Amino acid sequence: MEKRELGIGIVGGGYMGKAHAVAMHSVGAVFDTILRPKLEMVCTTTVEGAARKARELGFSRSTADWRELVTDPNVDAIVIASPQNTHLELAKAAFELNKPVFCEKPLGRDLEDSRKMTAAAEAANAINMVGFNYIRTPASQLAREIIQSGEIGDVTYMRGEHTEDFFAAPHLPGTWRAQGRSNGTMGDLSPHIINASQALAGPMERVLAEIETVVKERPSENGPVPVTNDDHAQIMCRFLSGALGAFYVSRTAHGRKMGYAYEIYGTKGSIRFDQEDQNAIWLYEGKQDPSREGFKKILTGPKHPDYVNFCLGPGHGTGYQDQIIIEARDFLKAIETGNNIWPSFKDGLYVNQVVEAAWRSHESKSWINLDEV
Repeated sequence: MEKRELGIGIVGGGYMGKAHAVAMHSVGAVFDTILRPKLEMVCTTTVEGAARKARELGFSRSTADWRELVTDPNVDAIVIASPQNTHLELAKAAFELNKPVFCEKPLGRDLEDSRKMTAAAEAANAINMVGFNYIRTPASQLAREIIQSGEIGDVTYMRGEHTEDFFAAPHLPGTWRAQGRSNGTMGDLSPHIINASQALAGPMERVLAEIETVVKERPSENGPVPVTNDDHAQIMCRFLSGALGAFYVSRTAHGRKMGYAYEIYGTKGSIRFDQEDQNAIWLYEGKQDPSREGFKKILTGPKHPDYVNFCLGPGHGTGYQDQIIIEARDFLKAIETGNNIWPSFKDGLYVNQVVEAAWRSHESKSWINLDEV
């Protein structure tokens, strides 16, 4: 089938902006997509910085004005990889021109922003996707297949966590990470494991949460500054299916680098996964010989979702950048077919709804029903 060029504009040239630029360069070759991205324009906060990023990442042009990028006739689709407080205005402007939008998580700065973004996407009937990359590992896709096929029976319980230690040391300075609710652990890390629970166990009915700041103040050039957001939290939930759940998120968990992990128990078996060993899942199947009972480690390979496009060797593994390339493939496929692919803005809105419900639970010290948020 004939390939077609698609002009891509990326707002943000930092860590995620670079990851998406690399993915757009690679996705056509990896997945032989019908749509072939062309990096048309990049936008960062300064003219000089944008020009430098264009040279480094292979964009045709650059700008320091996101409006110029959104309205440019050669930019056919937009990737938002800028701070959360920019997402709403950017997405609305793009949807007014009926341009597809991929937005990094969390969808909006808060629940209100997320609702407005989702409404704008639906009103324009435009393609939209939110960036939850970790659930796209071949291992987690396999876990999802196993659950949906009924191999472990009905899900009865899910325990999940997203734990890291990048802010564990109390001497680390009080940067932007220490200020503003949206930059805390509930805004930063919890959306990933909430999204995983949505994919693997379904939507939640109600939550009960406690949220805390571990390091109360941090040093700065002008002396100690108070930390105004959260370091860790625990969330209990009841899923709509009737299953129970418990989740822990932390940016102060010493020793944890990428603790995106889950255990899921069903009526016929169970699964466990840890992103620090992202190319394997552990499966326990019921009705085993009692003398041979135990979890089986399954190394991902060419027989598992999306693996073969990257590597022909079982157990050789895929990495972080590959997850972003899979996201890019899904975004291009959605544009090509005119049909949104999970997770859409509506799914990102659900994640923000759970986060808001957790905050309300923490503040009221009570269970909160999601349909009341």
